[in-house]
Amino acid sequence: MRGCLAFLLILFYLTDMSAQSKVNYEESQIPDFELCDPLVSLNGTAIKNRKQWEDLRRSEILSFFEREVYGKIPAALDNISFKLIEEKKPALNGKAYRKQIEIRLQKNDKELSFTVLIYLPQDQEKVPVFLGLNFHGNHTVMEDKKILISSAWSLNNQSLGIENNTLDSKSRGGRAHRWSIDKILAAGMGLATIYYGEIDPDKNDLTDGLQALFYQPNQKQPASDEWGSIGAWAYGLSRAMDYLQTDEDVDPSRVIVFGHSRLGKAALWAAAGDPRFAAVISNNSGCGGAALSKRRFGETIAAINTNFPYWFCENYKQFNNAEDLLSFDQHCLLSLIAPRPLYVASASEDQWADPKGEFLSAFYASPVYKLYGLEGITQKTPPNLNEPIQNVVAYHIRSGKHEVTDFDWEQYIRWAKKVLPY
Repeated sequence: MRGCLAFLLILFYLTDMSAQSKVNYEESQIPDFELCDPLVSLNGTAIKNRKQWEDLRRSEILSFFEREVYGKIPAALDNISFKLIEEKKPALNGKAYRKQIEIRLQKNDKELSFTVLIYLPQDQEKVPVFLGLNFHGNHTVMEDKKILISSAWSLNNQSLGIENNTLDSKSRGGRAHRWSIDKILAAGMGLATIYYGEIDPDKNDLTDGLQALFYQPNQKQPASDEWGSIGAWAYGLSRAMDYLQTDEDVDPSRVIVFGHSRLGKAALWAAAGDPRFAAVISNNSGCGGAALSKRRFGETIAAINTNFPYWFCENYKQFNNAEDLLSFDQHCLLSLIAPRPLYVASASEDQWADPKGEFLSAFYASPVYKLYGLEGITQKTPPNLNEPIQNVVAYHIRSGKHEVTDFDWEQYIRWAKKVLPY
C-alpha cells in the first residue's frame, strides 16, 4: 500500500513538473475561461454605485488577494522612525537636490532599516514624486558618488559587475537608463527610490528580511496566509509613504508608486491596500501582476511559484495548474486601484509577461472606473505599438524587450501631468 502511494505521489510530481514546463505563446492555445464580474458581489448583488463598491464588493476582492495571493501582514509595527542621513544638498550639476533618509522599523525587539534616496527639482515646492523600488541598490540609479552603497545582500549580475552577492562602486550608475531622472526633474517632478533587497532579500529564505521581525519564538516561516516577498516589498513602499507625508518638499497627495517586473507586482499590491498613493504604474508586471492568470499564456502561476516560491503566500500554490479555481483574476486586483489613475505598460518582445493579458486586465477593470465617471480602457483590441491610450486607466505596448526605457518614462510623465491634480 505504501509503495503504491509513493508511486502515485511520484507520478503526480512528474505530471505537475511536465505541466509547468509547457509554455504557451499561441493565442489559439488559450483555454476557454470565465472571468468574474468585478461589479457583481459574491451573493449575486449587482454593484451599481460607488457606495456599493466601497462598502461591499471592494472588500470582498481585497480579502481574497490578501488571503490567497499576496498574504496578510501578521501584526502592526511597534515603532517606525526616520533619520535624515543626508540633508538636502545640490546635486546633478545644480539641476536637483538630493536627500537620503533611513527608515527604521521595530517589532518584537528586532529592527530593520532601509534607505530612501530622493531627487527633487531645484526651486520648486511641494512637488509630485514617483516612488519605486530598484533591483541593485540606490547607487545604480544615477552616476552620483554621493549615493550610499547598501551593504545588503544582492542578486549577482554579471553586466553590473556584482559578484559574491555584494554591492560596490563598480555598479554605480549601472541602471541609470531605467530611471530617466533628467526627464523627471525637467517635468518638475521628483524621484524617491529604495533598494528592495534592504526590505527583503530576493532569495528563498524568509528568515533574513522584514517577515522575521514579526515571527514568534521558534517561527521560521510565515503562516500559509501571510506575506511573501512581494507583500513585504509592498509594505516597504507604504512605510516610505509614511515618511513622504512628513517631507516638506514633497506633495504627499501626488505620490505615484511605480514598479517594473516583480516590483510592478509589488507596486500594484501596495496601491491596492494603501489609498494614500495617488496613482500607480505597472511596467511589464506580468503573472501575479497585471496579466490575467486564466489565459495561461507565458509565465503561469505554477511556473512563478516553482521558480520563486517565496514571492507569494503559501496559499497561492493551490492554483498551480488550476487557474480555473481562482475566484478573482488580476483585473480585479487592478479594479482595487479605482478611482485613482492606473497605467499598465507592456513590451512587444516580453511574451513571458503576456502583453495582451495585461491589456485585457486593464480593460476588464475599467467598468469600476466608470462608476466614478472616469474613462478607462474602452476598446477590447490592444492599441498599435508605441501608440498609448492615456485615459485615467492608461495602457501602452512598446516595441522592444522586458525593460524600462525613456519612451516609457516619457509616457508616464505626460500622463501624470494630465491625470494628477495640479
